[in-house]
Amino acid sequence: MNQPDDMVDVLRSVWAAEAADERPTGKDLDEPVGPTKPCKNMQDVSFDGLAEPGSDLRQAWRDKLAREGKLDTSGGSIRDLILGSREAR
Repeated sequence: MNQPDDMVDVLRSVWAAEAADERPTGKDLDEPVGPTKPCKNMQDVSFDGLAEPGSDLRQAWRDKLAREGKLDTSGGSIRDLILGSREAR
């Protein structure tokens, strides 16, 4: 089995485990924690200035991460993130 098929299998098993009638709604989530308020410290945070208007915001993030030495181009999968790399086992 190749890596994309493995990822699909992992996602399908997660989705199958969550029956549609058991998924929480917004109301279900509000009950235990009460009403939420936005953080006042974050009210002025935006992505303005990260990319030129009309340009690709995703590419701007990649460029920023690359400049900061944080861009991982190893091509790992969501499966690897959740279950760990097969090579590490």
